[in-house]
Amino acid sequence: MRAIWTGLRLPGLIDVHTHFMPRSVMDKVWAYFDSAGPLVGREWPITYRADEDVRVETLRAFGIRAYSSLIYPHKPDMAEWLNGWAQEFATNHPDCLHTATFYPEESATAYVSRAIQAGTRVFKAHIQVGDYSPTDSLLDGVWSQIADARIPVIIHCGSGPAPGTHTGPEPIRALLHRFPSLPLIIAHMGMPEYEAFLDLAHEFPNVHLDTTMAFTDFAERDAPFPDGLRSRLADAGDRILWGSDFPNIPYGYTHALEAVTRQDMGADWLRNVFYHNAARLFEVAGD
Repeated sequence: MRAIWTGLRLPGLIDVHTHFMPRSVMDKVWAYFDSAGPLVGREWPITYRADEDVRVETLRAFGIRAYSSLIYPHKPDMAEWLNGWAQEFATNHPDCLHTATFYPEESATAYVSRAIQAGTRVFKAHIQVGDYSPTDSLLDGVWSQIADARIPVIIHCGSGPAPGTHTGPEPIRALLHRFPSLPLIIAHMGMPEYEAFLDLAHEFPNVHLDTTMAFTDFAERDAPFPDGLRSRLADAGDRILWGSDFPNIPYGYTHALEAVTRQDMGADWLRNVFYHNAARLFEVAGD
């Protein structure tokens, strides 16, 4: 695995899409994957199921220089508690980008303000699991603050692995027309609506995409990346970030890296995707 990034003369990797959560929440997430619930839809073994400290050391052994603790609520009165946990986690793990989240509720504007003041570096929004519209009026104050603070939001808004009531590109397009400077990172390359989300990245300069699960054998079975869009990958090379979904992936980390390298976009493109784009966006020291 290290041969991939050392061969590119990189100091390591930046993985923008990793999950660390309170133990009780992570256990429930894993149980949902184990049951192949409707938002999963197929057998999904967790390759890196281990205690938290083991998972942290695993990322370090992989050469990860910075990562996230993507948390997300599925109901009201949950997000602020998750934010408190994530703040403590980032304090204890300096390689972790301080992560926060939100949910459409009356208190959201206030606790997002507190999260920003506390030093949040990335937000997570999960439209599919949360089952809410990103244009919900209860989020107006959230989006305006995030846009003003220029803090990236990793947002699961594509309709994979299963569509939700509010997934797809159109709600995000509506959101961006209201908040055009909003720095969004479209999770999973917008799978399976790849082209529409690449269009959004072309139209809005602060929209990025992460590679999470895209191009892997697992994803290609049900949501193959269209061959006709390969040139669009090259054009968007400064907007694509490496993401893995560690630890909740049904294959090895090396396979995910190799799935990106086999797109044959060239060494400079890979250096940007695996490290430099995220280093610039999150101001990671050593870029």
